Amino acid sequence: MQAGPSIDFTQPTVPQLHEWLRGAIIRGELPPAARLSETEIGNRLGVSRQPVREAFIRLTAEGLTEVRPQRGTYVSPISLSAVLSARLIREAVESDLVRMLAETADDALLDRLDAEIDQQRAAVSRQDVAGFVALDDRFHRLLAEAAGHEAVWQVLEGLKSQMNRLRHISARAFDTGKLIAQHQAIVQGLRARDPAQAEAAMRRHLRELLIDMPEIASAHPEIFAP
Repeated sequence: MQAGPSIDFTQPTVPQLHEWLRGAIIRGELPPAARLSETEIGNRLGVSRQPVREAFIRLTAEGLTEVRPQRGTYVSPISLSAVLSARLIREAVESDLVRMLAETADDALLDRLDAEIDQQRAAVSRQDVAGFVALDDRFHRLLAEAAGHEAVWQVLEGLKSQMNRLRHISARAFDTGKLIAQHQAIVQGLRARDPAQAEAAMRRHLRELLIDMPEIASAHPEIFAP
């Protein structure tokens, strides 16, 4: 796991701890079944056990950790059902968003999307998986913002933590070049001002995880829950 955050004690401590631990779990730095110690984390970051405990409670509410009686707090397995639900919701919402954008996208937006794809290629070339996944998220968030529905992306972000865990594994195991090509196809649909083309490209892109998931689950069954 990456070094802990430099805690800003002028700001609430719990959100900082929660965000750090959440990110470590989603990136796979804290894998399923890893035990989390309030004392160890508190000592490492120079905080008391109470804010660490509160951060654990938030993670448990999100389904990222679980409390095992008499044993402690552990990173939860990845929920396949939660992944499938989040993917389904994303496809429905984001397909509508790109249909809307195909009628309004201007050259400035298209140029920015092209620049985002260039940054994704650069992340892949330096084998920066976490950076690529973050740029992938930024690409999709930009589409939502451009369509005037940034709040929708915030809702999606709250639903897809389990999906994001699988995305990090998929990005390490499979060729991310195909995802970049799919992003290009979405932009091509927008540039053509063709709602049907943009929607079809988005649906193909968000269904890619359905292709990767069975192979990952077969190779690592111990990290998944039904």
